[in-house]
Amino acid sequence: MFERVVVTGGGSAGHVIPTIPVIEALQQRGVEIHFIGSNSGLEERLVAPLGVTYHGVSTGKLRRYISLQNIVDLGRIPLGVLEAWRLIGRIKPDVVFSKGGFVCFPAAVAGSLRGVPVVGHESDLTPGLATRLTKPFVKMVCTTFADTRVSGVATKVTGTPIRAELSAGCRSAAMTRFGFDGAKPVLLIVGGSLGATAINSTVVDALDLLTASFDVIHVCGEGKFDPRGERKRGYVQREFFASDWGDVIAAADVIVSRAGAGSLYEWIALGKPHVLIPLPVEVSRGDQVENARFAEARGISHVLPQEELSPETLLRAIDHVRTRTAAYQEAMARHRVDDTVGSIIAALEEAIT
Repeated sequence: MFERVVVTGGGSAGHVIPTIPVIEALQQRGVEIHFIGSNSGLEERLVAPLGVTYHGVSTGKLRRYISLQNIVDLGRIPLGVLEAWRLIGRIKPDVVFSKGGFVCFPAAVAGSLRGVPVVGHESDLTPGLATRLTKPFVKMVCTTFADTRVSGVATKVTGTPIRAELSAGCRSAAMTRFGFDGAKPVLLIVGGSLGATAINSTVVDALDLLTASFDVIHVCGEGKFDPRGERKRGYVQREFFASDWGDVIAAADVIVSRAGAGSLYEWIALGKPHVLIPLPVEVSRGDQVENARFAEARGISHVLPQEELSPETLLRAIDHVRTRTAAYQEAMARHRVDDTVGSIIAALEEAIT
């Protein structure tokens, strides 16, 4: 067993939040944790409640489009590697756990240069840019899905960690809070942390159709509140949920969401039947489309492409999932990892042997 671990990752909450259950489990074993992130404050705010020692380094985001900022950020990358190299030399960790995002690159490279084994984690079906760039410096990559391939590097299927409070949610608490009497199934619609205009707009347009059959909880995203549905009976709209998110998920009988790997694995781990509306390739690298195709082909998810989204198609997709709940839950059970955190810690232990 190790005594000291460096955790790194960031650029978005999705590259930090999955590290939290791993950090908590390691802390329970008496392991000293250091987190290396950016100077933006995002990663530091997310891990601050854990009491870990935080270190900010220079980072540079490599964009997939032409931008003068790419030139500036290219200069930050070697500076960040140097800063991380000095930090790791001082911390002397047994292993580095790299969750991904552009923030992880300096620490992963520096760890390798210092002779410290680095274990990465890839949430998506296909390796993202951070995984591809850090591949020469990692000893092993943990993956969410068995079909994920990272050429030239050992992989281990571990799933993606989910927060303990999501598994401990209380359905009755959410039903009481929102005034739902249980006469109708509960539909949870998640537009994403920043909202999804196409989904949000369609949901409000479809309220009469949806509330005829469901009590609806709609997470529209920060700054995306739409007052048109404010007084609609059986409809609750919130920009986001914080500590009671586990209760909200527990109340849901069916979920509609984007197809980000983190959300998708949460639905799988919690056995929640769902409809995926992946972010189109025109505005992304296509990872959500790939995640959705993978899940649909294995009977895990029902997929509704955004270009086909309308109030009528949304309701049909939800009804399709509701009438096949048992089949979807059986498929999800076949693709979840029972002890995700334990599997990742085992990978860290394996890397230092």
